[in-house]
Amino acid sequence: MNIGNLPNSPAAGVALSLSLACVAASQASAAPQQTRAAGSRPNVVVLLADDMRAGTIRALGHPEIITPNLDALAKSGVAFTRAYNMGGLTGAVCMPSRAMLMTGRNMFGLDGNGQTINKQHTMLGEVFARNGYSTHGIGKWHNGTESYNRSFASGAEILFGGMTYNQFEIPLAHYDKTGKYDKFEWARDRRQVCDHVYSNRHSAEIFADAAVDFIKSNEAASRPFFMYVAFTTPHDPRQVPQKYYAMYDGKNAAPLPKNFLPEHPFDNGHMTGRDERLLGWPRGKRAVRAEIRDYYATISHLDAQVGRIIEALKKSGQYENTIIVFSADNGLAVGQHGLLGKQSLYEHSIGIPMIWAGPGIAKNAKSEARCYLMDVYPTLCERLGFTIPSSVQTESFAKTLANPAQSHRGGMYFAFRQFQRAYSDGKYKLIEYNVKNTRNTQLFEITADPLEMENLAGKPEHAGLLKTMRDHLLAARPAGDEKMDFWKDFAF
Repeated sequence: MNIGNLPNSPAAGVALSLSLACVAASQASAAPQQTRAAGSRPNVVVLLADDMRAGTIRALGHPEIITPNLDALAKSGVAFTRAYNMGGLTGAVCMPSRAMLMTGRNMFGLDGNGQTINKQHTMLGEVFARNGYSTHGIGKWHNGTESYNRSFASGAEILFGGMTYNQFEIPLAHYDKTGKYDKFEWARDRRQVCDHVYSNRHSAEIFADAAVDFIKSNEAASRPFFMYVAFTTPHDPRQVPQKYYAMYDGKNAAPLPKNFLPEHPFDNGHMTGRDERLLGWPRGKRAVRAEIRDYYATISHLDAQVGRIIEALKKSGQYENTIIVFSADNGLAVGQHGLLGKQSLYEHSIGIPMIWAGPGIAKNAKSEARCYLMDVYPTLCERLGFTIPSSVQTESFAKTLANPAQSHRGGMYFAFRQFQRAYSDGKYKLIEYNVKNTRNTQLFEITADPLEMENLAGKPEHAGLLKTMRDHLLAARPAGDEKMDFWKDFAF
């Protein structure tokens, strides 16, 4: 499917014109320089957003949002419109999702939900290093200090942990070759592993600066590189320069989602988690609109930092020989179904953006091939001719990069803590809940009802379909899940 022209945006005004003008200027100024010979092994840049929902890119059908750089990236490659995170067994969903990405293992094959990484599980960075690449990490790392140094031979501006409480005052660590990462006593958070704190510098800008510096330092390098940049946005706190909020003020204000609810209809097991307490109950329309405005503003700011990194690749002459992967750890509700966080198995919380661009990858295309975030690991291996380690449990979709019409996965399994399990065959999705010995069931036709507003589970005419989907759910259950509390005294 061709992406084609971008849709008209109600937010298109001075802010959008300036954003697009900046992109055009940066592209015009990006005069390529001579680097490693054309046809040599490509560099790889993986850019990971934090809490960015699928579809929150204008080129992918979201007319309210302003993302000129991600729009351009999507048109230069393949945008996967049905990419997912498998879920998590902790409220901090970003921890297992990142561990799955970096190990190629499903959530039930991780140690401690990914808080640390088993030394028998080969990290993605280790595979690149074994194949002669220099490896460099920047930004958020939620999977322990030991696994960081296994993954990267160098790094900069590392955030060890799940989140920051101020995007303009973020505790970071320099790369430590010894792997000790001795922390200092930072008054605001003594638990934080860090050795320096910037004041009045935004985290996304710090990470983009570090990426640009690394790209510049590799202009004349003889070895290809693997660079991983993990942002902490659009995760809250959603603090950005004022001009980004202004993009979504007044007549450009984003509307409430059609599946907005003041409260979730039943207890899903995580109703009072940290994310859900960011607003009171019932959710007020004005308050949710403010959350959406801040969310979109933070995405637009992130988009600008992605643009800076791509511009640096072009100026250094390395863009044409670099595979770029943009994705996110998980999605976010932001008012849909009465929820704010990502601790559910609705499409808004498990769905993630994913764009691939670079040599050997189709251009200006959308793919409806269904994939997990963890599939990125073996896909990169296959695309680059690396042997996939035996510890990897997931599947490559490398063939889809050249042929976006190529399908990948059939049925997909999802889980959240001991409370929720789901199965989707691409057309229908079943979600089962088991919370405090109370059962709830939802069945959606997600192709016709992508916002999951009509529950088919209680309708007699769908009884056969419900039984079939429940059979699929049980058959798809990964090894290790059968031991979880969700299944205790559970029968259909």
